[in-house]
Amino acid sequence: MNEVPVTGTVLVVDDQEENIKVVGSVLSLMGYEIMPALSGEQAFKRLAARQPDLILLDVMMPGTDGLTVCRELKSDARWANIPVIFLSAADDKNLVVQALESGGVDYVTKPFNKAELVSRVRTHLALKQARDAMQQLAEDRNELLGILTHDLKNHLTGIQLSSSLLRDRAASLGEREKKLTENIHLAAERSVSFLKTFLENHSAGHLEVRREPIDLHIFVRAAVERHRAAAQAKNIAVDLTLPEEPITVLADGEALARVLDNLVTNAIKFTPEGGQVAVSAAEELLGTAAISIDDSGPGFSAEDRERMFRRYGRLSARPTGGESSTGLGLFIVKQLVTAMKGDVVIEGGALGGARVKVSLERQT
Repeated sequence: MNEVPVTGTVLVVDDQEENIKVVGSVLSLMGYEIMPALSGEQAFKRLAARQPDLILLDVMMPGTDGLTVCRELKSDARWANIPVIFLSAADDKNLVVQALESGGVDYVTKPFNKAELVSRVRTHLALKQARDAMQQLAEDRNELLGILTHDLKNHLTGIQLSSSLLRDRAASLGEREKKLTENIHLAAERSVSFLKTFLENHSAGHLEVRREPIDLHIFVRAAVERHRAAAQAKNIAVDLTLPEEPITVLADGEALARVLDNLVTNAIKFTPEGGQVAVSAAEELLGTAAISIDDSGPGFSAEDRERMFRRYGRLSARPTGGESSTGLGLFIVKQLVTAMKGDVVIEGGALGGARVKVSLERQT
């Protein structure tokens, strides 16, 4: 398999013109373009005009020395990602450490071996090209996610508006149709809200949730009702058990709704027709409250437990009614619960299948 040729522009900074000629002649023969600079000040002028792919920097120079030049490079966002290889006649270990701590990626002593210098230059240029390619891929992915999410939000907004019109005409609908219309409207409303939050967090580059007092009963009951029609379609009984006294937890309402939707949907999805799902909430010790979702599905194998919270970590169990499964549900649950400073555990359940327990901090 042929190697992909590594090319690039190298800025060579040395106060001795002869040294630049020697380095330049070696690298030019290998196809690299050379930018010479006889001082740190001149190097910055060269950088302002054109950005190289790599810098060879002498340590000992009159005026601004190489260590100072490197620190200034790394403190400037325009040049911080350019790899710097130090060249020096000094073979002092302390100086090598200082050079690397200042931001250098390598250190070559003079007089240098030509093959070694070329090898170091080729290696660090290849690494930079690989990093640049990964960065471009990440930017392309983020741009695509932003576009898809934005367009999906537009479609969901249309569904939301249509369902609002249907709700306004609820008097002409039967009870079942009224309930289904309300479910469609709420699902579209939550989805639009989630996508707005996603777009905001996507722009900020991180997941952000609020922690405020919310009534756990309201969210758990609402999640069960949203998915009761799907359970009835598979003849699955869904039991809800809540204590008489309300439980107030510190959580993000939108995030908690998404967590519950994922978990209740999974329980119904992996429970066979005629099975059972049980949802409950209760206070725990140490100031927490737990939501438990049990199902009578196949449960999880030992191998499943090792990858159940991984992105796209598909498990051995398969949906029992032809439903789709992306392998993202539990990953999303874990991320959101962790962001709310909670915990999620999966274990064997009382119904013979799996039990997912989400613990959140109670307001005291």
